[in-house]
Amino acid sequence: MLKKILTLSALLFSLSSFAAVDVNKASAAELDGINGIGPSLSAKILKERNKGNFKDWPDLMHRVSGMGEKSSAKFSGQGMTVNGSGYQGGAASEPAKVVNTDKTKSGKS
Repeated sequence: MLKKILTLSALLFSLSSFAAVDVNKASAAELDGINGIGPSLSAKILKERNKGNFKDWPDLMHRVSGMGEKSSAKFSGQGMTVNGSGYQGGAASEPAKVVNTDKTKSGKS
């Protein structure tokens, strides 16, 4: 009986580790369950969230020190979301970069 309970507990734990964790709804324990988020970062997230929910990933990165593009991409890959959305890369406030891919033009007039 004990083996069944332990097996079921392990199964539920493994399933919960793949579940999406919305930063605007998650508890400290749920945030801590994401690899790379410890008690210090989860406390910063919760402190800022108490001031108001995060609108999007750039808002989260702006308001919480320690949340940059690399960590946001990593946490999103592990199931963390902001208002149900995963991190798409880049900050919304950054202008789009235009890259000239036309190799036939030398760029000179």
